[in-house]
Amino acid sequence: MPVRRALISVSDKSGLEPLARALHSHGVAILSTGGTARAIESAGVPVTEVSEHTGFPEMLDGRVKTLHPTIHGGILGVRGHPAHEAAMRDHGIAPIDLVVVSLYPFESTVAKGADYATCVENVDIGGPALIRAAAKNHAAVTVITDPEDYTPLIADLKTHDGHVTLGLRRHLAGLAFARTAAYDAAIARWFSEQSGETFPRHLTAAGRLKQTLRYGENPHQKAAFYVQGLARPGVASARQVQGKELSFNNLNDTDAAFELVSEFSQPAVAIIKHANPCGVAVGETIHGAYERALACDPVSAFGGIVAVNRALDRDSAEAITRIFTEVVIAPDADDQARAVFTAKKNLRLLITGVMPDPEAPDLTVRSVAGGLLVQTRDTARVSAPDLKVVTQRVPTDAEIADMLLAFRVCKHVKSNAIVYAKDGATVGIGAGQMSRVDSARIAARKAADAAEAAGLDAPLTQGSVVASDAFFPFSDGLMVAVEAGATAVIQPGGSVRDEEVIAAADAAGIAMVFTGVRHFRH
Repeated sequence: MPVRRALISVSDKSGLEPLARALHSHGVAILSTGGTARAIESAGVPVTEVSEHTGFPEMLDGRVKTLHPTIHGGILGVRGHPAHEAAMRDHGIAPIDLVVVSLYPFESTVAKGADYATCVENVDIGGPALIRAAAKNHAAVTVITDPEDYTPLIADLKTHDGHVTLGLRRHLAGLAFARTAAYDAAIARWFSEQSGETFPRHLTAAGRLKQTLRYGENPHQKAAFYVQGLARPGVASARQVQGKELSFNNLNDTDAAFELVSEFSQPAVAIIKHANPCGVAVGETIHGAYERALACDPVSAFGGIVAVNRALDRDSAEAITRIFTEVVIAPDADDQARAVFTAKKNLRLLITGVMPDPEAPDLTVRSVAGGLLVQTRDTARVSAPDLKVVTQRVPTDAEIADMLLAFRVCKHVKSNAIVYAKDGATVGIGAGQMSRVDSARIAARKAADAAEAAGLDAPLTQGSVVASDAFFPFSDGLMVAVEAGATAVIQPGGSVRDEEVIAAADAAGIAMVFTGVRHFRH
């Protein structure tokens, strides 16, 4: 279809001048509004104001300008339809063959923390109406909603002497409807948040394609990464400084690592493998925390993901690169650290700038056949005053500190989860077992293997504390921890056999506290 008349109204003016010049070179008459018209004029391209074209002035502070039959009739009129063409002639409606609109920046306005009235004012009305009208009539009309699509449009016009192919029009129409859907989803989500609705009647969500991935969890699966433009720092907002393209599994594991390490205010390191931590530690420095996190399970750490909550320096970078590491994510890295990582050209280094708030409310979504499971993020955080001592022996201050660390790590370990910790570091982690007893045994065995590899006389579980993400249903899991050398236990409590478990702890002479909070992670 030929493009003889275009309507351009954009809030994002990037690439506008080359587009206007290209259209002018093909003899396209341009209609526009406000700042867009002024930008086109400044590029030396003739432009007609919409109000001049419609014979009706802009009004209501610009809220009404393109909402006019002359505009929408020119877009929606079916070419070659006798009745439509007669109506357009009778009412002096000229066809509009190209609509270029970028919407008011509602999403970025919300992200900046603007007040309620400002956010509402940035809800675009005319723009979505123009886009949807043009996309519906894509048999004759071309619609553009993103400056990224100017280049293929210009190329198509050049190749086909001012005409646009049906294939491109259909493609752009699909993008247009996706854009208005995403825009409306952002608005609906914001209004739900303002009304305090955690679970609105209609769940709306949208994302923008950031990259297609080589494959999904397995080579026979296709995959892509979409970002939602939300304010939470992490893999979606991170800048990749170096390394190979991130895979589906890389992204999933890196997200798990960064969310875990954000739980701590002290310098902290988390090493993740297959979405489970294989070592977590806090320390005076990132370098020191890394060495102690690695000591928990150096075998599993090979090929893992490392997340830190402080800027990386040379010492920490050199320690991390001594073994094969897939991804490192950090709020920052100094020049010396980046130079160290450069020598490992395949290692991916991600910089986020800031850390996420572990207590910020949010929703998590998981697909099931025919539906979605939606829940609030697990933001529960247990502190020392929340602990209820249920045994005869009271834990020491050092044991309480380690118990709190272990329980916080439990929140990020697949259930059933058992975490041993000592002196600010995990020393054994058991994840994802059908039996809590098996998780306790696996964690103890990993600690024994790590001790043997390090040439230690005894596993670091000797004199450690142990955390369980849910209650011990029987005393058998607890006794495995006692045999491993644990001296104190932190668990939610709430089992019908709590008294039996407490009695077993007293008989073993260990301390135990209840949190009243469960941290299942399925």
